[in-house]
Amino acid sequence: MKSSFRLNDNALRYLIFFSLVGSLLIHSFIRYELLNSFVGFLLPKASAQVPIVNSPNGFTPDWSRFRFSDMIISVSSSVTYPGTKGTESRTWTAGQSISEFMELGDFETPQLAIENLNLSIIASAQGINLSGLTLDDFQLTQWQTLPSLTEAIPGLGNRNVTSVKPVSDFLRRFGITGGTIGNASRNSRLRDVPLGRVINLKNYSLTSIFDIENTSINRFGNWQDSKINGVPGLSTLTWDNLPGLRTLDLSFVAKVDLPLGDIEANRTRSISGSYQDGFNVPCLQNNCAHTEMSGIGKTTGTQWISGKSQKVNGGFGILKALNGGKEPTGRNPFGSSFKQVVWNIDEGSGSVETTMFFRICKTIPFIGRTCSPYFIGPVPFIAYQEKDPIVLGQPNSLP
Repeated sequence: MKSSFRLNDNALRYLIFFSLVGSLLIHSFIRYELLNSFVGFLLPKASAQVPIVNSPNGFTPDWSRFRFSDMIISVSSSVTYPGTKGTESRTWTAGQSISEFMELGDFETPQLAIENLNLSIIASAQGINLSGLTLDDFQLTQWQTLPSLTEAIPGLGNRNVTSVKPVSDFLRRFGITGGTIGNASRNSRLRDVPLGRVINLKNYSLTSIFDIENTSINRFGNWQDSKINGVPGLSTLTWDNLPGLRTLDLSFVAKVDLPLGDIEANRTRSISGSYQDGFNVPCLQNNCAHTEMSGIGKTTGTQWISGKSQKVNGGFGILKALNGGKEPTGRNPFGSSFKQVVWNIDEGSGSVETTMFFRICKTIPFIGRTCSPYFIGPVPFIAYQEKDPIVLGQPNSLP
């Protein structure tokens, strides 16, 4: 009976001791923010690689699985700039899809031709029922005026006012109840009045405006100002549906030969840069992390410098001033809609992670088109190992 009591007494002491130690550990984890690190260690690491086509002619994104909604930004930031509506701003948060804050005008490039799409094409590719959506779901209808709407949609002006309910309800506020929509649109009182200011667009089916679904995006007034997710289905539309991708020249290909870290300095055979500085910008500094290329002729030994290490000039027009006029060095093998940037380099494993960086573009009245440097990022892109083929794109100039 006595020994049993000692055993229980010892067990109780151990229990108290380990409880105190456990409490101290938990307190330390919370106090010094170790818990998140520990949980992060246990969870699998997220892959930096987008879906790709693994080809001897170079890794390319699998456009049939490539979507705006899957492009997740890694760093939070915000910026203010001059735009079509005066001073405008953008804010983005780490973990957010770029479709939530990037605009159509940012992707007005011949390599995508996104502006040539219409709602019918997008809906057909994804099985979307447009009649189940409202005009408010198509963001750019908010600022369309009756003149811009009749100019955008051929045939709308010939229809009677009473045959298109949102237009009828809009015009009734101005005492107009009959005649053709085209005649009504010439009324000087309506020249600068957006539909969304007069009627509640949520009350009308998206297809309640005649032929709106068959009208290409670029026919609407200030279409560039719409967010990507402001066009129904566009954020989840795979890029193989974008008509401009067929124009890409992917013939200039090399191989990832040797990833090298920050200890590398003063690299002069660069094959990276920007549209403004060219794509052979030497890295004349102490930290020139890069991946060395191999390929035909003088391609061997060229260096794609890490955008973490080197910044170059970017942008044009008024928006060139954003981000101090700088962007990470890199290339644009898949067109001007985004820039591919070498980011994380691991010499030990021979791996190279690349990222995408995006830019803000605006077409401002009396000024024209202007674009910022590529500074919005990073967004994970293609990961490579030594000897993997990599598309360098155009231009194919060598240092």
